[in-house]
Amino acid sequence: MQFDSLNRRDFIAWLGGAAAWPLSAHAQQPAMPVIGFLRSASLADATNLIDAFRQGLREIGYVEGQNVVIKYRSAENDPDRLTL
Repeated sequence: MQFDSLNRRDFIAWLGGAAAWPLSAHAQQPAMPVIGFLRSASLADATNLIDAFRQGLREIGYVEGQNVVIKYRSAENDPDRLTL
């Protein structure tokens, strides 16, 4: 396809295809794995545990926000919140 011989309709079709290419390439990338950090007590006093958890993941090649997502959840001392 030569650009000098494009009519308006062909140009718009070509432009639409070119604009959709980055979107389709992005959509084909695999999703990041998600790891859950669950705690029966509050997360507020778990800073040292969370830091150790992240360090352990880094040691095996997982870095939060780069190649893994970590979701933090707490039952806030209510055991009923941990039931399935």
